[in-house]
Amino acid sequence: MTLRMALVWLMVAGLSADSVEAAGLRGYFRHPSVHDQTVVFTAEGDLWTVSLAGGRAARLTTHLAQETYPRISPDGRMVAFSAAYEGAREIYVMPLAGGRPRRLTFDGESSRVVGWAPDGRVAYATRHYSTLPNTQMVLVHPETLDIERVPLEQASQAAWGADGKTLFFTRLSKQGSSTKRYKGGTAETLWRFGPKTSEAIPLTANYTGTSRDPMVWNGRLYFASDRDGTMNLWAMDTNGGAKPQQLTRHRGFDVLRPALSEGRIVYQWGADLRVYDIGEETDRKIGITLPSDFDQTREKWIEKPIEYLTALDLSPDGDRVAVTTRGNVFILPTKPGRRIHLTRNPGTRYRGARFSADGKSLVALSDATGEFEFYRLPANGIDPAKKLSADGKVFRYFPVPSPDGKFVAYRDKNYELWLLDVAGGKSRRIARSENYNFSWLSWSPDSRWLAYVVAAENSNDRIHLHDVKKMVDSPVTSDRYDSYSPTWSSDGRFLYFLSDRNFESLVTSPWGPRQPEPFFDRTTQIFELSLVKKQRSPFQPKEDLGEDRPEAAKSKTQKADTKPLRIDLDGIAARISLVPVPAGNYTTLSATDKHLYFVSRSTTKKRTRTLQAIRRDAEAKPVTVLSDIKSFRVSGNRKKVLAHKDDNLHVFDASGSAPKSLSKSASVFRVGGCPSIRRPSGGRCSSMRGGWSEITSTTPTSTASTGRKCSNGTCRWWTG
Repeated sequence: MTLRMALVWLMVAGLSADSVEAAGLRGYFRHPSVHDQTVVFTAEGDLWTVSLAGGRAARLTTHLAQETYPRISPDGRMVAFSAAYEGAREIYVMPLAGGRPRRLTFDGESSRVVGWAPDGRVAYATRHYSTLPNTQMVLVHPETLDIERVPLEQASQAAWGADGKTLFFTRLSKQGSSTKRYKGGTAETLWRFGPKTSEAIPLTANYTGTSRDPMVWNGRLYFASDRDGTMNLWAMDTNGGAKPQQLTRHRGFDVLRPALSEGRIVYQWGADLRVYDIGEETDRKIGITLPSDFDQTREKWIEKPIEYLTALDLSPDGDRVAVTTRGNVFILPTKPGRRIHLTRNPGTRYRGARFSADGKSLVALSDATGEFEFYRLPANGIDPAKKLSADGKVFRYFPVPSPDGKFVAYRDKNYELWLLDVAGGKSRRIARSENYNFSWLSWSPDSRWLAYVVAAENSNDRIHLHDVKKMVDSPVTSDRYDSYSPTWSSDGRFLYFLSDRNFESLVTSPWGPRQPEPFFDRTTQIFELSLVKKQRSPFQPKEDLGEDRPEAAKSKTQKADTKPLRIDLDGIAARISLVPVPAGNYTTLSATDKHLYFVSRSTTKKRTRTLQAIRRDAEAKPVTVLSDIKSFRVSGNRKKVLAHKDDNLHVFDASGSAPKSLSKSASVFRVGGCPSIRRPSGGRCSSMRGGWSEITSTTPTSTASTGRKCSNGTCRWWTG
């Protein structure tokens, strides 16, 4: 079967244009500025104007480059803004009524408009004049282009007091992680710098979180702060003495980029603009109609759909591949057969689909309810999906179903490890970490034991075994070395893992004029942990008489045995032995009935990854299976291997050797590009709007819940 266009089909099959609202006039509005009854804002990368009362907006700029951070002059005649018309983002000014922009700066470095000084100069923030990457304030005259540097080492935002000389500014610029409720050394704080003082005075030193966006009105300082957990509007005395007063009480989305004029503060909240009236103490949404063709929402033909893959899984028998891409789940056959689109819910994102042990269904995460919950998706694409959980409160990571189908192991953003009871729908926390998250979850063949990795107090990764029946947790490796990537033998009698225990520096001597630090290469080794006492390792050399002990020939009997595995925890750490493979830069270890598969990473600039295998035999040597891969998976029956190489996916026998021909083999799963002019038969294009609606669920700004509830009960932010 020709599957070159398979991924193209699945990428677009469920992503055609969703039910766009009437005329599609809802946009995403940013960077507001206000003067009297006029608001200027950014949408679709251009500047627009609209009445403070709301209504139909008018486009002010049309350049292909983005115009951002507009600020209206005190007389309401001009607007300054940032744009990258000729390369770097510089400062421009143009009439508010429309006209040709005029360039004010030529720094050749990113510059951001802050506002207008009382004397009519434009204030902007730049790192151009700092020897260190500090953001500083500069004033530029809109006519003469003369500049003056504000004598502050660190300042990113500013507002002037009523005397026109006192400067209220934000020290430091926004820290790059965008973490909510951040409290640390790079948090933004408010300061005051007067004409008669040589040193700036901190105003918000009593709070360790973020305080920014200073605005002055009638002797009061207005600003945005996350003192209640979300960025809201606050007010305080200009001397910073009295306790700040909270003005808005939003949840979920932050108050962003507020601007003040005549006692009214306009700000961004979600995808909308809102206005807070200081005198009336009221807050309302500005209803804006955007008269646009919404070119950005047109259907987009995906040139390289494989670049959008977020999860891959191979069915237990190795005859199907589950692909999670752009929030949708598809099943594609490795041989001629039916291609199935499992998820057809526009605006809903699915993540991390994994096959169940019987191959009849998949388990995936879905945010249909606003929080990520686990769902069972029928593999036939006909039966309805079943919701497995209803307790989502924090961001969850990919599911790992147990072989018997009774449990789903997963970790969350709170550094907690959970087991979901599929039948009861309840989750049970089995472990919690203070500093690091869990990883490398791996089930035993009988589903009683869960192997996982978590860092010890000294930050070294350590492998644990959790007894699901007795609810007992046991570390099985030392905290003196990093140990990770555990994988079970098919009979459950051995646990193989990787550990960084080979430390040989490539630097011959740390002395001399350059004094280089030690550089360790090929630190990783493969280890075997015997879970049962007094059993023979398959890597142990044969007896002198040429006969193996009886334990060495029980693989078939042990595989057929359905009794629960017996693990001897007493003295288990002493039963670790080294697999005879030279140390290397290894990752992602997987076991089949007769082989160990692992990835070897090069130290070259390209960082290529090579799939290797070794037979579980004393005399075996590592074999290169496939070079320059991105990832691989082994089927549940341990007889097939799925490899992601270049822009293709390949399925081949887990024989421990290189496949004879990837291009001609019937088991090959190939994915090609998509022609940009002529669509293939039956193809449909990707809806951009459907993808944007999911951006808020994956933004790194949330440290707990994804916070997707909106004021109208639905979540339509980022849709324009």
